[in-house]
Amino acid sequence: MATQSLDEAVGEANASQRPTVIFIHGLWLKPSSWDRWAELFDAAGYAALAPGWPAEMGGAAAPETIGEVAAHFVTIACRLDRRPALIGHSFGGLIAQILAGRGLSAATVAIDPAPFRGVLPLPVSALRSAWPVLHNPANASRNVSLTLDEFRYAFANAVPETESDDLYDAYQAPAPGRPIFQAASANLNPWTQARVNSEAANRGPLLIISSEHDHTVPPSVARAAYEVQKRNPHAVTEFAQLPQRGHSLTIDSGWREVAETALRFVGRFT
Repeated sequence: MATQSLDEAVGEANASQRPTVIFIHGLWLKPSSWDRWAELFDAAGYAALAPGWPAEMGGAAAPETIGEVAAHFVTIACRLDRRPALIGHSFGGLIAQILAGRGLSAATVAIDPAPFRGVLPLPVSALRSAWPVLHNPANASRNVSLTLDEFRYAFANAVPETESDDLYDAYQAPAPGRPIFQAASANLNPWTQARVNSEAANRGPLLIISSEHDHTVPPSVARAAYEVQKRNPHAVTEFAQLPQRGHSLTIDSGWREVAETALRFVGRFT
């Protein structure tokens, strides 16, 4: 994706006739955070796409909303000749579930997914992780970066500090603040864009992966999302908790364990 346009990547995926997987990153990470995952899935026979969010692709100007980001990935999914698998991390995990609820996914993996309306737990660590945005209402209309210390708390608390610093340098990027405010108010706003159709008959199989030591999306939040999703009588819904891991699990030195867990699940259905 880094050296080709989205049009070229979609065209190649369709021409390959391989099953396609779309990777969706979350806040404060770059699309390149999926590079190693894309290589792994490509070697396993998939056409891998890791598009950025709209502003990263030269589309919508910041601040982006959850609805704008979802619409962006809906457009990409609909340009493919067959339904893709969707793998998302953090807010990317929320976006993946939104698309799955619209029948656009062959199989979905949501990794430490941001909460949607109906997910009720609000742990202190999640509030602290979001505080760099939430402490100032003006952040809803601009991009916000994390400091090294904020990144370590929110993402890389389960790895050595030197690794945390390296991950920050490699992958941290400014992120729009508005999705944080939207998710934080989801259970107070009947019209929220942080909404998932968890009972859709065509939702497809879903795996939610949780990290034991995640500060940003603690296990209680991921488990609550699973409890909502598993009520779907039409599709497989599974939950996996990975011990001794934090929110950086998709990019840190243990990334392969997570990627292979996702690959095994997706491989059962695609």
